[in-house]
Amino acid sequence: MSDRWKIALLLAPAVLVITCLFLGGLALGFARSLNYMPLIGLNDINLNAYVSILSSSGFYKSLLLTTYISFTSTLVSCVLAIGAAMILRRSFIGKPIASFLFQVNLTVPHLVGAIGILYLFSQSGFFARLAYEFELISRPADFPAMVFDPAAIGIILQYVWKEVPFIGVILLANMQTIGADYEAAARSLGANRWQSFRFVLLPLILPGLLSASMIVFAFTFGAYEIPALLGQNFPSSLPVLAYDTFTDVDLTARPEAMALAMIIALASALLIAGYVKLARRHVRQ
Repeated sequence: MSDRWKIALLLAPAVLVITCLFLGGLALGFARSLNYMPLIGLNDINLNAYVSILSSSGFYKSLLLTTYISFTSTLVSCVLAIGAAMILRRSFIGKPIASFLFQVNLTVPHLVGAIGILYLFSQSGFFARLAYEFELISRPADFPAMVFDPAAIGIILQYVWKEVPFIGVILLANMQTIGADYEAAARSLGANRWQSFRFVLLPLILPGLLSASMIVFAFTFGAYEIPALLGQNFPSSLPVLAYDTFTDVDLTARPEAMALAMIIALASALLIAGYVKLARRHVRQ
């Protein structure tokens, strides 16, 4: 028996369990989204839940808010991660300490970071009281709303704080693998720093950047706990809306909650498909 088959057989039990749980849960959720829940007397299969959601203005507001949070968080995280990786790839005094501090919050749960954002940036938090002590504002309530705000600043801050090291570590590994020879060759041919980055380094690290950014976008698009803790009540993000609908005292609202979950899953699948297409196009080029 070849090593390939041995590896496949060894991985088969774990892969089978994960696949059954994932596909089974997805199939069960889809059936419930079609109004099929015999335990509560729903046996008439239909698309009423999807029609109700897609005809609701609240859904589109939540979709717009969720997309805005995910896109902004991912974009800012990518820009900061590229800058941090370019700094950390160089040799300087204190680099081990800087690298450790850059990566230390990778082990911190998102929920812990969200509580930190809440205590630091809320209108009754540390920075509000500090601004009041230095007489920058007349009262703590005058501090700019950065938590529970329409612009979702607190949510974006939390995601950026958490995801910059994740993307940065991937890019730093790519840059160290590539080395500096290509950039040095471009500089010797007359390219300035920006040109060597734009036309040499960026295309080389683009596959890693795309993969990391898609993971971050998909995660922030489907995450529940951070928008639930730091976000406003209305409009809420799609995962929060789905959870609130699922926990409604009216059990007949469960199909709509399942339909929202299916829409979120479909959006994540489309993101993965989009990434694969972009990656293949980049490889061909």
